Amino acid sequence: MTKLSVNINKVATIRNARGGNAPDLLQVARDCELYGADGITVHPRPDERHIRRADVPALRAVLRTEFNIEGYPSKEFMDLVLKAKPNQVTLVPDKPDQLTSNHGWDTEAEQEFLKDILDDLRGAGIRSSIFIDADCRMAEYAAKAGADRVELYTGPYAEEYARNRENAIKPFIETARRVRQLGIGLNAGHDLSLENLAYFIENIPWVDEVSIGHALICDALYMGLEKTIAAYKKQLRF
Repeated sequence: MTKLSVNINKVATIRNARGGNAPDLLQVARDCELYGADGITVHPRPDERHIRRADVPALRAVLRTEFNIEGYPSKEFMDLVLKAKPNQVTLVPDKPDQLTSNHGWDTEAEQEFLKDILDDLRGAGIRSSIFIDADCRMAEYAAKAGADRVELYTGPYAEEYARNRENAIKPFIETARRVRQLGIGLNAGHDLSLENLAYFIENIPWVDEVSIGHALICDALYMGLEKTIAAYKKQLRF
């Protein structure tokens, strides 16, 4: 079954708004695991507007499930992850001041740059994933660079879903099939929700992992964290 990794960036955003340690990020992460999450995702950004660099080793010390760290592979980011040694590092092409991830890598143009980064991750025993658009060519060049997995950027799928879900899923099915042919793993994330998640997984059941944060935390405001995680896990079964 597809695994659920809960992105806790938004929890850190709330904490940082007032200073102090409320909500307690480490306790929320532990509770997510207790309630059935298969992993925890964080995306530390240079301005530390949500996850702080200091959060990474603290989380690494307490997590019992999979730890996934997303980010642009700057020197500072690579120093951080190579020291923390999470289970997975997801490389995203975000600019330092970017609000959120909104496109994938051009893995052809950035082939040599990504290859060197992936070599470093492999040498440290860290599984790598490259954030890409639903594009077979980008998947092919990610595999050539040596990525263990790709993560499909699902923002366009979520945007089109309400209008025409069959059209929305088509490029993702095509790319996912190519990824499977290439023999690498498949993740997905961004704007997946209780509304659109089940249909995505029904059509691409070989997705290894979905990373969900914003929608899940929003739902938890009404449903509570335990019931929300159970609801998302239910969407992964069909």
